Amino acid sequence: MRTVLSIFVKEFRGYFVSPIAYIVISIFLLITGWFYFTTFFLVDQANLRNFFQMLPFVFSFVVPAVTMRLFAEERHVGSYELLLTLPVTTRQVVLGKFFAGLAFVAALLAPTLLYAATVGMLGEMDWGPVAGGYFGALLLGGAFCAVGLFASSLTRNQIVAFIIGTAICYGLTLIDRVLFFLPQTLLGFFHFLGIDSHFQNVAKGIIDSRDIVYFLSLMFVGLYATHLAMEGKNR
Repeated sequence: MRTVLSIFVKEFRGYFVSPIAYIVISIFLLITGWFYFTTFFLVDQANLRNFFQMLPFVFSFVVPAVTMRLFAEERHVGSYELLLTLPVTTRQVVLGKFFAGLAFVAALLAPTLLYAATVGMLGEMDWGPVAGGYFGALLLGGAFCAVGLFASSLTRNQIVAFIIGTAICYGLTLIDRVLFFLPQTLLGFFHFLGIDSHFQNVAKGIIDSRDIVYFLSLMFVGLYATHLAMEGKNR
């Protein structure tokens, strides 16, 4: 556990020693703030529903940008081979990097609490769906971090890792929007596979064990696939 914590601290600090973290945070807040508040006064309702509805699509691009460097950069510069000379296992490295990415997603979401505070001052807000929305956002961020980490483990090129991660995350988000193209016999499977419906359920304050299991399963599959990919490259 101490080794995982050390890797986590190293990776999380690494985000903030370059301008990339601040650029990603700024772009995220600019996009979500603009699209949310431009429609807020038209809807005339004190809630964050529109913010949470757009979040899976925004995260599909932002989270892969956060995770693309975690393995790809180290393999490109050769520092990952140096890391393996230390008494660490692949599992510890994967978990440390995953929690660093998830912590950065949490830091990304933290300033958006000002949206909730602002809206709460403008009208009577139901704080239950807001709490559910942020809980769901962390689950969504964790699932996309696991996918992005897997994409980063496949290549030495950060841009390629970003494209692969974005394609998978956006595909999972888009599945719910294209169900009418699919045959009736496959609707149930692909509806469960789509990430947006699970997130929107949690964001409404509906805590269903099926949605929690879905997100945890996606995290496990992504991290296990990352572990297998890195173990294969270590041989």
